[in-house]
Amino acid sequence: MPVRSAGILLYRRQGATGGGTAPPEKAPGTLEVWIAHMGGPYWANKADRAWSIPKGEYGEDEDPLAAALREFAEEMGTPAPEVEYRLLGGFRQPSGKMVVVYAAEHDFEPDGIASNTFSLEWPKGSGRIQHFPEIDDARWFPEAEARLKLVKGQIPVLDALVKHVFG
Repeated sequence: MPVRSAGILLYRRQGATGGGTAPPEKAPGTLEVWIAHMGGPYWANKADRAWSIPKGEYGEDEDPLAAALREFAEEMGTPAPEVEYRLLGGFRQPSGKMVVVYAAEHDFEPDGIASNTFSLEWPKGSGRIQHFPEIDDARWFPEAEARLKLVKGQIPVLDALVKHVFG
């Protein structure tokens, strides 16, 4: 069975114009997504293809939404907003991992990011164990820019979100 992860993709619409004939969920505006820059030495100096939706692995008997909410809190240092989350789908990554993604519209604005950490021998072969944050930055990006920032395997998640929001 492939490794499974679950994640949360928050989105918001900037510049949406209310009062038109389109229902609110199809109102025009710039779609923005909340994504996170991966921590550690491998990702340290990378700007593009080094961001991810907040996500993490979960066990066979664990509810994927509960895992996604837990992982979001661990990586952001603050709980995910208490809103209704909708399943976007499962997305197979180039590594073979399956990522289940839930989305919600919310104007999330934490005071800061305080990610959990992981240990790694760095530099490799040095015998020195260092601790690095799983996430070293997170912020809102317009959907078009997020397509350049996200790791390539997560681009289909944005496609699903666009279809979900704009139909």
